[in-house]
Amino acid sequence: MITSGSMPFLQYWVAARPMPGERESGDQYVIAPHAQGVLIAVVDGLGHGEDASIAAKAAVSTLAEHADEPLAVLMQRCHQELRKTRGAVLTAASINAADNTLSWVAVGNVEGMLLRAAPDAKPISILPRGGIIGDRLPALLPASLPICAGDFLLFATDGICSAFLHGLRHVEQPQQLVNQIFYAHARDTDDALVLGVLWTGESKDSTVVRN
Repeated sequence: MITSGSMPFLQYWVAARPMPGERESGDQYVIAPHAQGVLIAVVDGLGHGEDASIAAKAAVSTLAEHADEPLAVLMQRCHQELRKTRGAVLTAASINAADNTLSWVAVGNVEGMLLRAAPDAKPISILPRGGIIGDRLPALLPASLPICAGDFLLFATDGICSAFLHGLRHVEQPQQLVNQIFYAHARDTDDALVLGVLWTGESKDSTVVRN
């Protein structure tokens, strides 16, 4: 399923589906505006099917409810909440709209990449820490960097073959990029999700968005 939308400071596109044969997906996302800006995260519940979906949705609910908190605190909250589930991996980014700074952190193998609007700028990939939210939480050191209007954030679960990363550059048609990555690289052996977020820096009316 492919959806799109907009809210303060950004536009987004997401392509997602459960593993063929399953009714529920363990790959989930959340985009949650807060007083300082917006939280964006992609969660991959371990495995697939109902139990993976339960874990991922618990993380999404926790992230959305506490979106204005520092990322390290948020990850700790998710870790405690997911102890009663099979666990998950996730990548989260919090953007401060006042000074256009992005902080992000990753536990596990949800890919996160920032494609710069500047034509000659190289993409920046997040450096993940090994671990499982709800089981083994590593030491967390969120990284910070500036973000500019026109920059494009891209997230993908491991249901998307990592070959999509090769030669990736910013494009003028973000929806086409998300669709291309999804249809060319989604694995049939897992849930799959690609989320693309274009930072516009322009404020509009907002609501919390989640799938």
